[in-house]
Amino acid sequence: MLRIHFGWSDLENIRIAQQPDPLWELMCAVCRLQTSDGPVEFGHWRRETGQRLSRDRPASHALGMLRTVIPASGYIPDFLTPPVTGECLDSGLEMLRATPRDRLVADITRLAGTRPVPGWIRGPHEPAVSSLKLVSDALRTSFRALLAPHWRHVRSAVGDDVSVRTRAVLDGGTAALLEGLRPFAHWNPPYLDVDYPVERELRLDGRGLTLVPSYFCWRRPTALADPELDPVLVYPVAKQPLDVARAGEERLERLLGRTRSAVLVDVAGHPARTTTQVAQALELAPASASYQIGVLRGAGLIVSRRDGKHVEHTATPLALNLLAGSGTTFRRGSKA
Repeated sequence: MLRIHFGWSDLENIRIAQQPDPLWELMCAVCRLQTSDGPVEFGHWRRETGQRLSRDRPASHALGMLRTVIPASGYIPDFLTPPVTGECLDSGLEMLRATPRDRLVADITRLAGTRPVPGWIRGPHEPAVSSLKLVSDALRTSFRALLAPHWRHVRSAVGDDVSVRTRAVLDGGTAALLEGLRPFAHWNPPYLDVDYPVERELRLDGRGLTLVPSYFCWRRPTALADPELDPVLVYPVAKQPLDVARAGEERLERLLGRTRSAVLVDVAGHPARTTTQVAQALELAPASASYQIGVLRGAGLIVSRRDGKHVEHTATPLALNLLAGSGTTFRRGSKA
């Protein structure tokens, strides 16, 4: 069990990552690939990924490198998951490459206490900062093979969870948010008792806590090993098997087109959405998002109304019926 100690200031400083963190997802995905965890949720993904790796020698080599420092269970060096920024893979890799030497040495020394340290990550006498470039390249290549084909589904599942957590905060405050982490965590004020493979104590000491929803996290949450780092708790979200999610999306895409269907799913997942929010969530140019919304509005699938300075868009009953018929799943969240 991991017991997280909260103070009053910590309760005022709980944050929820609004998007999946690429490096945390990749850490969890590499672990899932090495086990048979979640045969329904991840079985098809493992088979498909295995086939892809058999045809992609650079990706297979990169994954082999990562497996030497990312075991299926046990200690994973903290420098592989720098502070959560809510930004893209490039931002995370840039922070990783900037890891200070003392941090790298400490993490690799700790790794050496649990398993043999691969030669490629060491200099003549200690972990080499030059190895960070090799790690960064391996992470980027592995992300392309393992996660990139499914990233939209991962983002959708995480977005659904964020909507649920945000609604909990609006309805019942931080206590409701922490109580909603059951069954893998239990709020026993002033402690959050987390299902964890080893016994640990983590004192927040006014730093607060960042909650990171994750698609590839399985069964129980995970956290950074070093208690001196900014506290993070990565927890699993409710998920639909990727092959099922893809089948429903493909049916919708054949009808509406890929970009337009993504816009409709995003709008339908929220009570109201601005054009800017849609563009940011789907990484579209604002003009493109505005055009797609206009087409959907003209087809009777979206309605728009002005709310102060913003125009907000919502899905119509026709759109919701269409999404339900395609097998597309989503939860209606809050505006926040």
